[in-house]
Amino acid sequence: MGQLLCCVQVDQSTVAIKERFGKFEAILEPGCHCIPWFIGSRIAGNLSLRLQQLDVRCETKTKDNVFVNVVASIQYRALAGNASDAFYKLSNTRGQIQAYVFDVIRASVPKLTLDNAFEQKNDIAKIVEDELEKAMSAYGYEIVQTLITDIEPDEHVKRAMNEINAAARLRLATTEKAEAEKIIQIKRAEGEAEAKYLSGLGIARQRQAIVDGLRDSVLGFSINVPGTSAKDVMDMVLVTQYFDTMKEIGASAKSSAVFIPHGPGAVRDVASQIRDGLLQSSQLQ
Repeated sequence: MGQLLCCVQVDQSTVAIKERFGKFEAILEPGCHCIPWFIGSRIAGNLSLRLQQLDVRCETKTKDNVFVNVVASIQYRALAGNASDAFYKLSNTRGQIQAYVFDVIRASVPKLTLDNAFEQKNDIAKIVEDELEKAMSAYGYEIVQTLITDIEPDEHVKRAMNEINAAARLRLATTEKAEAEKIIQIKRAEGEAEAKYLSGLGIARQRQAIVDGLRDSVLGFSINVPGTSAKDVMDMVLVTQYFDTMKEIGASAKSSAVFIPHGPGAVRDVASQIRDGLLQSSQLQ
């Protein structure tokens, strides 16, 4: 019915190409338009002004001879002011854009190593966008944005890269663990040294206290019991301590055995040894 009345409707975000006897005449904006078909006017086609996206997957290789698949997303749209160029000059817009993307990516990526390609994917996208903008502007198209959405190497290459990364992390973890064990051993050695030092101080103080106690006992007994010599008092004290020690060993619940010579002569020998040690200590002081 619209064609019989010479009326056509152009949708929003779309322009129509009007021809007269096969020659371009005008660009029709969205709305209702009168097309007198009986005098040779007609609509040659419609052109969308919406933003469109084209995903291009391109296989290439890097400078270190690793084959990768680079996925680029191209966002483009036709310019309303150049709608005639966009409609007439290109028969396959998406194919033309794809060819330019292939050409730019295969000229840029081989200059980079695989690691650099991952690091500089924004630079690659910028190069592709600039080249497309120069090429497609002559055909009435605007390149809005170009994104490199993925750089995918071969599965064997990815596995090797993961193994290298895992080995590096394992080496670092081993180094840190060894360093921690070193610190633990150093601290343990320092603690043992400090403990031995303090134990030595304790033993020295214990022995000094024993010597002082025996000396005081001998002096006190000699004063309170006339007629006894210091040797008699020392022998009695030593024998008393000897029997106390034997009593403690016998009362112990542990199963360890201690073999020592026993008898009057043995007691005399023990007393002589202790007395000599005390005399030597007194001389050193």
